[in-house]
Amino acid sequence: MFRKSVNEGERAGGRSALERGHEGAVPGGEEKAGVNRRTLTTSAATAATMLLAGGGVAQADPGKARGARDLTLRLPAPTGPHRIGVTTLYLVDGTRRDPWEPLPVREVMVTVFYPARAVRGYPVAPQMCKGAAERLPFIDPLFHEGLPTKGVNWAATRTHAHTGAPAQDVRRPVLLYSPGGGDPRTLGTGLAEELAGRGYVVVTIDHPGDASEVEFPHARAGRMKVRETVFRGNPRTDPKMFRTAIDTRIADTRFVLNQLEALAAGRNPDAAGRPLPDHLGRTLGLRRVGIYGHSAGGTTAAEAMYEDRRIQAAINLEGFLDHPPASPGQEGKLFPIARYGTDRPLLLLGTDGFPYRKELERSWSAMLAHRHGCTTRRQLDHAAHAVFNDYAAIAPQLQAAGLMSAAHRIKLVGAIDPPVSVPLVRHHVLSFFARHLPTC
Repeated sequence: MFRKSVNEGERAGGRSALERGHEGAVPGGEEKAGVNRRTLTTSAATAATMLLAGGGVAQADPGKARGARDLTLRLPAPTGPHRIGVTTLYLVDGTRRDPWEPLPVREVMVTVFYPARAVRGYPVAPQMCKGAAERLPFIDPLFHEGLPTKGVNWAATRTHAHTGAPAQDVRRPVLLYSPGGGDPRTLGTGLAEELAGRGYVVVTIDHPGDASEVEFPHARAGRMKVRETVFRGNPRTDPKMFRTAIDTRIADTRFVLNQLEALAAGRNPDAAGRPLPDHLGRTLGLRRVGIYGHSAGGTTAAEAMYEDRRIQAAINLEGFLDHPPASPGQEGKLFPIARYGTDRPLLLLGTDGFPYRKELERSWSAMLAHRHGCTTRRQLDHAAHAVFNDYAAIAPQLQAAGLMSAAHRIKLVGAIDPPVSVPLVRHHVLSFFARHLPTC
């Protein structure tokens, strides 16, 4: 998701959070991401229980003095049968210079979520590192209008994954995740945990210089320990910046996949030499690789699959498949995947509240026009652009605490409520990968 000016944002239908209709295909390969009312009611009730049981209700930090308590936000609990382990990797590509800063190498931070063999004695991981959490309220409100600049203890949010837990010694499909433009990988935690709990290894990727804040194991010459974004506007208004961002993300994705292959071969790719969880390399089933991404990450996911035959399936969560036009009134060049199509499964999942739906339509329609029959399209109603990441659960908690207005919440994630949106997004992502990259 790209930084927006103060007058920009996601629009959403102002009705209730219920999805309409029955899920099914329509002409041109497009599908509506709806469920029937009975299924939806059951899902909403289950999700409401899940949110509460998983700590989905925001709470004040008990360590703060009364009257000065900061809100602790909760992430929805995963619903799969597997316990979850997690670790981070610091990866350094010595063959590339950084495109955003005068750094001689390209550094990438990733988080790996995986089905764990056992979790007892391994601590539950925070959603984000302390340094990144401290910088978030100074940076992310510039990306997402209406986010509070104070009143939230971002470092206190816990995941449902256990740091360093031993991995199951079973080959699992691997899914890569690329976040929205300007967003950190940590905002994709909820969906990553759900997929890991269902039997996938999920690798969430930060794109430093693009992502709002990225914390590294240590500082180095030319950067601080927490690296902040260079974006100062929407890269779609700057064709050169947009091209650099997407090209860099695709190269990052290819590099991460290379490092996972090294890990599966028994080597430790962590540039700081930090120890790995037991059996982590042996759980990587790299003959079954998928990718999903949000916004600019959706662009990255689709085009990375086109360019890298190791990736067998992709989900684009509301990302453009064309470059911005060089001049107003012109049409931007389609990415190769939209120009030539693909012979591998691609899901285009969007919302009715995306303010750039008209601009998005051109490249998505081009994608659907190919006769390969490998691309499908679905839509979430009463939803907005950030419904695909953790803000789907976070924004309503901020609104309930009086830290975000209803209007800003709707611009960010839509009127759809978490007991509907969270399981609905999970359902569409999981069912797509279960169909094309089954865990067994």
